[in-house]
Amino acid sequence: MSSPAPARPRPVHQAADLLAAYLPGSFYYSSARGSLLADGVYSPVHAAPGERARAAAEVLDAALVAGVSEPVVAGAIGFRPDAPSSLVVPAVVRRAGPPRASGPVSPLGGGTWSVSPRPAPEVYTTAVAKALDEIRDGDLRKIVLARCLDVTGGDPVAVPHLLARLVHADPAAHAFAVDVSAPGDPAPRALIGASPELLVSRRGRVVTANPLAGSRPRVADDAENARRVSDLLASEKDRAEHAHVAAQVAGVLGRFCVDLDVPVEPEVIGTPTMWHLSTRISGRLADAGDAGSSALALAEALHPTPAVCGVPTGLARDTIAALEPEDRGYYAGLVGWTDQDGDGEWVVTIRCAEVRDRTVRLFAGAGVVAGSDPAAELAETGAKFGTMLRALGLEGVA
Repeated sequence: MSSPAPARPRPVHQAADLLAAYLPGSFYYSSARGSLLADGVYSPVHAAPGERARAAAEVLDAALVAGVSEPVVAGAIGFRPDAPSSLVVPAVVRRAGPPRASGPVSPLGGGTWSVSPRPAPEVYTTAVAKALDEIRDGDLRKIVLARCLDVTGGDPVAVPHLLARLVHADPAAHAFAVDVSAPGDPAPRALIGASPELLVSRRGRVVTANPLAGSRPRVADDAENARRVSDLLASEKDRAEHAHVAAQVAGVLGRFCVDLDVPVEPEVIGTPTMWHLSTRISGRLADAGDAGSSALALAEALHPTPAVCGVPTGLARDTIAALEPEDRGYYAGLVGWTDQDGDGEWVVTIRCAEVRDRTVRLFAGAGVVAGSDPAAELAETGAKFGTMLRALGLEGVA
């Protein structure tokens, strides 16, 4: 009787090595759960909205049969139902532990930068005022309005260096870099960011989501930060905005899960630039064996949450299309990965930008509810630009 062939040892990678190995066109994702770097394309995943999870499962099964080692589906999906997606099964996937804090990263460079707001600040505040009229006079209860900054340098932007700066600035964030180039683009296009908001993760039967809504800018003074955190926890307006989001996420996950745990009170979590009201929701899947309950399926069911769209969803999305002059594209969509077992992690694409040659288009949004102030919402978007502006070395220009 012959002895079984010895198992080939699984390669051991370090998080820092994966980050250093990232090249434009690769898929990079890191969080407290770990780091993933994927290269090449075994197969794209083409499917209509709502059908992507089952299409992904079929492509993953085919990849396993073809001998692809531990395949995953990875990529990004845009905000609107008709928005593009960049989902693929990569040819090669490497994994490592979560990134760790390290020393300072050298400046990005780029020489002189020009900054163009889209729309102009006064146009954005006018849109917020119109949204408040809609909330007062109609069925709209919440809407998230976004704006852009186009930042252009003298030289092409080094995406690997920008990604490294984001990861080193906040290793706990959900950092990502995805090739989202489309036919006809004059230059390669990358979606890059460091999202604080976990849309959903799945490990076996355990499902977790961490919706965020209600924010304050973070400052350098500890006493002032403590005051802002207390003010955020006490704010009826922010708590109501947050409750809309947490209730919707819990309602969707309740269709898939048993033993759903939804904390009664939100807590405050911080990033290097912001404070957010946060509710960490967890549950156990009733059925973990079906493609309809994979991490990608759960993410599609949750998207878009009121944290990036509004309440009710359809009316909010239509109002966004009417009031925002720029197409969101992948902003306020989702990015992440799912493996052949259905496990994975997907986050909301906020604190992000699209990089094309010398131009970086940054995105930021603010939730508008009854009682919102247009000037305050403008200031909130300015603070949220801070994550990407810091990485570019342009803090304070928004």
